[in-house]
Amino acid sequence: MRGGHWWGPRAGGGHVSEEICFASARDLARRIAARDLSAREVLQAHLDQIERTNPQVNAIVTLVAERAERQAREADERLAAGEPPGPLHGLPVAHKDTHATAGVRTTSGSPIFADHVPDRDELVVERIRAAGAVTLGKTNTPEFAAGSHTFNPVFGLTRNPYDPSRSAGGSSGGAAAALACGMQALADGGDMGGSLRNPASFCNVVGFRPSPGRVPSWPVLAGWSTLGVQGPMARDVADVALLLSVLAGPDPRSPIALETPGSAFAVPLDRDLAGLRLAWSPDLGGTIPVDPAVTAALEPAAKVFEELGCAVEEASPDLAGADEVFRTLRAWHWDITLRPLLDERRADFKPSLAANIDAGRSLTGADLGRAETLHTALFHRVREFFERYDALLMPVSQVPPFDAAAEYPEEVAGRPMRDYLEWMRSCYLISATGCPALSVPAGFTSDGLPVGLQIVGPHHADLAVLRIGRAFERATRHGERRPPLALP
Repeated sequence: MRGGHWWGPRAGGGHVSEEICFASARDLARRIAARDLSAREVLQAHLDQIERTNPQVNAIVTLVAERAERQAREADERLAAGEPPGPLHGLPVAHKDTHATAGVRTTSGSPIFADHVPDRDELVVERIRAAGAVTLGKTNTPEFAAGSHTFNPVFGLTRNPYDPSRSAGGSSGGAAAALACGMQALADGGDMGGSLRNPASFCNVVGFRPSPGRVPSWPVLAGWSTLGVQGPMARDVADVALLLSVLAGPDPRSPIALETPGSAFAVPLDRDLAGLRLAWSPDLGGTIPVDPAVTAALEPAAKVFEELGCAVEEASPDLAGADEVFRTLRAWHWDITLRPLLDERRADFKPSLAANIDAGRSLTGADLGRAETLHTALFHRVREFFERYDALLMPVSQVPPFDAAAEYPEEVAGRPMRDYLEWMRSCYLISATGCPALSVPAGFTSDGLPVGLQIVGPHHADLAVLRIGRAFERATRHGERRPPLALP
């Protein structure tokens, strides 16, 4: 509903089942397949939870309840008829509002597309639906997914479930908040500069930026670009792996798609970490400012890994040039994708995004050539770093969840931020490396705000990163702490 909220009294709402809404996606899928639970029961519990909690956070912005009820009924009927269930059979999922969904409004958080209804699914949605998921609707995102704070002129602001006065992060902020509140079992998202990792950190869930090409994207204008990726979010690492097993795998429509099938991630994640060599970098060797509250929350992490048998030492890769690489390629991306719209409807763009598009317009061939040269040199330095270490541990975000009324933190640890990107260098510098990176819950500040640990692995070591994250979450259990507003 444009200009308002869709929620209100629903017939037969009933009591929210905490057991269902906060069960793992793996457990729900198993119970539905065993006919211990019906897809309709699972859906109803989530619809009740959405009705109760979404008005407080504004995470799901388009709800297609009648369509979801029809899909859940059909899922139960197929199972009763003896059809084999898919890996996500009957699981309720709301898609990020930048991901095209056939027959469901997809706005990208922009007034330009406030009434846009696509006639086809994009690839990630296509794969999730083919795996048997039930479509709930769409989750909120910043305008065109630009920025790590979720607000837009179409649906407004998404709030943090642990403190509604704070940001839920972005750009997959609606997805993260909906997961934290038990409104959906799994979530899809995208990550160019931290859009899967930052909201996961802010909302105490798990977000994974896979290796470029691991989750192929289609349709896209810049099919060869490796800067932006799509990927999974969930409440624990094993559920992230479940969704990755559906999203990953080759597709002829993507020129960079990796050949490894998704089934490679449908394996047990538990492993002995003894003997792993881990680098711990609290501030990337002093190159990024980090709020002391984040540093304090992450301080115990190194000891946890040591107790798991890892050798941990403080070390940082040389990321010289990564800032220029990211900013240049990001501006180029915005220019080729949004310049025609900006030329036609500049008044409908937020100033920070318009400035990024204009920066891309001013790029020269020499600028892009320099970025590619720096990018290649960066790859080799990071490759050599990971010859000495199995993974890098560092903050996801340089700040805890900040005031939701601000567009971005204007300073971090006393250092002024030049724009709405700089406070997320801890994520976007890693994006420039092309390495897989996981955000896993790692603790809370003294005032109860979530803080995530970022686990970065070598190129294409996605499974290894997930296994390290799984061991950490099982040892610490920070992700099991739910936001009070989400509980009955």
